[in-house]
Amino acid sequence: MKTISDTVASLQCNDATGQCNDTTRQPNDTTTTIPLTTVTFPEIPLRTRDAHKLRGYFGDFFKEHSPLLHNHYDDGSLRYAYPLVQYKVLNRVPTLVGLGEGAQLLVELFLRIRALDIDGRKIEVLSKHIDHQQAAVEVGSALVKYRFETLWMPLNQENHREYMNADDKTRQELLQRILQNNILAFLKGAGAYQPDLPRLMILLNVQAQTTTQFKNQTMLAFTGDFVVNATLPNGIGLGKSVARGFGCIRQL
Repeated sequence: MKTISDTVASLQCNDATGQCNDTTRQPNDTTTTIPLTTVTFPEIPLRTRDAHKLRGYFGDFFKEHSPLLHNHYDDGSLRYAYPLVQYKVLNRVPTLVGLGEGAQLLVELFLRIRALDIDGRKIEVLSKHIDHQQAAVEVGSALVKYRFETLWMPLNQENHREYMNADDKTRQELLQRILQNNILAFLKGAGAYQPDLPRLMILLNVQAQTTTQFKNQTMLAFTGDFVVNATLPNGIGLGKSVARGFGCIRQL
């Protein structure tokens, strides 16, 4: 398993204008480019399940800066849209991923990150890397294979009951339909969705079903890979709780 970026130590903006937060689309073109920023801390090893602690720390440390960092507005209400800042631990490396507005936000905050606080333990940041790019997103005829780098958690209370009462074939169809909706949620959240996009065609390969603890509840989660007629950025999350590191994908 590889980290999203553990060797890039400089900021790179690929668009000609120098603006890092613009989404561009050419007329009659199904390809969208979206700003994508990845920040890693390669010298601070953490466990995969510590991703929510990263979210808690940065969400509190920068809580006055933007609701995108913690998905709560000033009045305490939740931001229900697709998370544009996501916190992950990939191959033991703490990783922050920002999309769209979230990408520019991480660029602005990068130099202010000097320490992490995990379980009350302050860890000085001696090395941090940032990679900013314009990532291509496309839905078309080309099939691309992806692997879940972290557990995919697709089920809510309603479809969990449906899943548990279904036979194997129906379970497969249900999970593929949920994954399709997960990808559509990403496309809409990233500003890459349009009504005339080609239909998403998905073949999901579930390798294992397991359980994980989430907010003191036992949840079903899955490992595996899938093929879809879409180009998606490495490191984004699909499914439930992507802001806490679940459902991170990488192209194979």
